[in-house]
Parts: sequence; structure tokens; C-alpha cells
Amino acid sequence: MKKILFLAAALAVASVAALGGCQQDNKAVLDKLTAIEKRLENIEKRPPAAGAAAQQRPQRPQPDPSKTYAVKIDDAPAVGSPKALVTIVKAYEYACPFCEKARPTLAQIHEAYGDKVRVVYAPFVVHPQTATLPAQATCAGYRQGKFKEIDELLWEKVFKTRKFEEELILSLGKEVPGMDAGKYAADLKSKDCETWVQKHMQSLSMLGVGATPAFFINGRFLSGAQPFPAFKNIIDEELKKAEERVAQGTPAESYYKTWVVEKGLQKLEPPKVER
Repeated sequence: MKKILFLAAALAVASVAALGGCQQDNKAVLDKLTAIEKRLENIEKRPPAAGAAAQQRPQRPQPDPSKTYAVKIDDAPAVGSPKALVTIVKAYEYACPFCEKARPTLAQIHEAYGDKVRVVYAPFVVHPQTATLPAQATCAGYRQGKFKEIDELLWEKVFKTRKFEEELILSLGKEVPGMDAGKYAADLKSKDCETWVQKHMQSLSMLGVGATPAFFINGRFLSGAQPFPAFKNIIDEELKKAEERVAQGTPAESYYKTWVVEKGLQKLEPPKVER
């Protein structure tokens, strides 16, 4: 019995990694596995609490992948055509390895679909001690039309080196051609950019986002650093619907606003309680 419980616990921990999401600062994943067996030995020695077998820790509610959520994209950096019929919103941060792992997949999507798909980047900080300043750096870069350049530098020079120091992040503004480094530094530490990050986080939280990366494909939720086929399935479905609606008269440039923002769910629905 102990071995079965240990295996189940190990698989549960492994499943978190398989889903490809960052939820909190946690160096102890492997350490926990080594401690699980000892804990289970103690648990097995205890008498069962009344009703304990029937009780399980409730899972955090997540968006329903079959539904459309009104993910607002105002004042967020986007890569791709504004007339794209499919919009992918990526909730992410720069201290999450799974967010970095998703980057090649998004590049593959751009290559496969061209102007039919755009990606909008929305900050969602789950490691505040390391990822807050990089998120504000994207705000500063975005304000000068240099989001892509700052984003690339943050991944290559901050995330990959694991150097999240303020001095390094401030210096990135000097490496982007055409950027006003002084304005970048001032914006990065401004109250406005701090508020900008918080605004996007609050908006995503209302829709049930609690980990990174999280994606909304024309408002449909996809969790974690999923492989290309998982994105393709939803993109193709949404693209087909969009092309039909545009053929019926919806302007391409207002498709997302009309069919996702105006018709989608404004917040996460509470879970149904069975009686």
C-alpha cells in the first residue's frame, strides 16, 4: 500500500512538470519526493480520520477550454497583424522555464499561419522577487515600440543566465537600437509600469489564470507549454469559424473585439455544487 501511495504521489508531482506550468517559487520538488515515503509511513500508522477517505483537497478552478473568455488585449504588446483572425493571448513571466519552453512553439505558429495569427503578451508574475522587474521592463520597451527587442534580451541575458539584478535589466535599454535608454530606465521603475503589470494580472486572475504559461486562443483556454499540435487543433477550429463570420460580414480587424471580447465570458464562472 505504501509503495502504491508513493508512486501516486510521485506521478502527481511529475504531472505538474508535464503540464508545463509555473505556479510558485519551489526548489523542493525533488526534495519532496525523497521525503514522501517517510511521511507516508507516518500516515499509515495513524488511525483514519472520520470521512477522510471521502475528502480530497479541492483543485483551483480553471477556465473551461470549451468556452470563450473575453480576454482584453488593450494596452498589451502584440506580434502579428491586427487583422489576424486568430489571437493568442500568452500569460507569462520571465522566471518561468515553461514560458521559455513555449517560445519555439509560438515561433512555429507564426511560421505556419503567417498573418492569420497574432500573439498578444500579457504579464502574469508568479515569482514576484525575480520576475516583477522584467515584467515592468517589457512595459518600458512597449512604450517605445521596442517590446520584441526587450523581450528577446530578457530571455537571452536575464532568464538564461539567471541574473535578475536591477542593474542588468536597466542596462538592456542601451542595447536596443533607437531606444531612449534614459526614458526606458525611468519607465521601468515608474508607478505607471507597475500599475500596467498589475492591471493585466488582475484581468487574467478574474478569468481563472493562476499559473504560467497560460494561453487563450480566441478566448479558449490552453494551459501550459503544450506542443504545436495542441495549439493547432484549436487554431484550426477558431480559424474556420472566423473565416465563415468574416465572409458573412464581420470586418477582420474587429473580429476579436466582436466575437471574443463582446461575446465571451467576463469572468470565471463559479464551480457548480452538486447536491
